[in-house]
Amino acid sequence: MAQFEPGRLHIERHALTKGDVNYDICLTYEVAQDPQKGKGMQFRMHGTIQGKAVDEPFFLPKEEAYNFARNVTQIAEKYGIPKALSSIQSTHKHYDAMFEDIRVQLNMKSGEPVNPEHFE
Repeated sequence: MAQFEPGRLHIERHALTKGDVNYDICLTYEVAQDPQKGKGMQFRMHGTIQGKAVDEPFFLPKEEAYNFARNVTQIAEKYGIPKALSSIQSTHKHYDAMFEDIRVQLNMKSGEPVNPEHFE
């Protein structure tokens, strides 16, 4: 199950078998300013993964904000979801809505120049 509203994505999955994974995660985000990386998006992933409490904030500069799923996957693995199953997913329409909201909040435009130092 997934629910999206601007600034917040909630994803929940209940294990159906003993070897299955479960999580109840809320991913919140807002525009923030980092002294070194400039304008970007401050994320906070909180809830539970495999019964363990999670509260992990992370910042991504404007150029990297669309790549938040990478951080979410790394956090999921850190809290015990096996690598083969670590891609915490929502339905595609929820991610599309979140990507669009991030684009609007950061005032991103197609073809806009990026700072390559943010990718080092």
